[in-house]
Amino acid sequence: MLTRRQALAATALAALFVAASARAQDRLKVIASFSILGDLVKNVGGDRVEVATLVGPNGNAHVYAPSPGDAKKVADAKLVFVNGLGLEGWLDRLVKASGTKAPIVIATKGIKPLERTGDHDHDHGRADPHSWQSVANAKIYIANIRDALIAADPAGKDVYLANAAAYLAKLDALEREVREVIAKIPADRRRVITSHSAFGYFQNAYGVNFIAPQGVSTEAEASAKDVAAIIAQIKKQKAAAVFLENVTDPRLVEQIARETGAKVGGTLYSDALTDDKGDATTYIDLIRHNLRQLASALVS
Repeated sequence: MLTRRQALAATALAALFVAASARAQDRLKVIASFSILGDLVKNVGGDRVEVATLVGPNGNAHVYAPSPGDAKKVADAKLVFVNGLGLEGWLDRLVKASGTKAPIVIATKGIKPLERTGDHDHDHGRADPHSWQSVANAKIYIANIRDALIAADPAGKDVYLANAAAYLAKLDALEREVREVIAKIPADRRRVITSHSAFGYFQNAYGVNFIAPQGVSTEAEASAKDVAAIIAQIKKQKAAAVFLENVTDPRLVEQIARETGAKVGGTLYSDALTDDKGDATTYIDLIRHNLRQLASALVS
């Protein structure tokens, strides 16, 4: 038989559980289309928002195929946050399948899109959707997310305003950090060959020139012929560094470095965050990781 003290403790524990469950049920259910956007939404929404991400860490939003479970998530959501600019070519089909009446919030509203360049086979028209690669653009994402959350949950206005302001301050500091690091790289060394044509906004904002390999598949392991073409392009473009995730054979990597004098860098993250074991679990971590990789490869 329970003592009075044990009974009181059990009652208090049950009350805490009920309160926690109620808070969880009261949280605004929202969807973010991919991991980077999900992180931004979480920073503004805080404890008032339950965020489900469709394309998770290490995922590729360009080629994503939604599941029936995703349609259920969208159907249950009060808001659906998407990047826009053609990134989510599968979105219309998913929204139709879900039957959702939730507002679709385009996080890039107000951003001037760049026209994509290079041999890019992703199905998003002429606009380059990778606008988060500029920190100034990320601040526009935050403003759009804040306004949409306030419209959907007016009672949380003060929380959303405070969370957005705190995160915008972090982005201001990040923007200064990026500019300070890039300023230390000699202007004639700010030329990079990369297998991802996803850094146009970073190039436009910070003055690092990203060049995609021409006539080289980025989907499969590079062949000796591919590497010969890459070497020729590095010499022609006078690139100081090369980031090629599909060149993993150390002999080919050494050949590129030996014949061009270019540094072979590590991984640049473009379209997704990493999982908890990776170097880019948040948007700010992603930008800082890429910045360290660029500085390491380009500072002679």
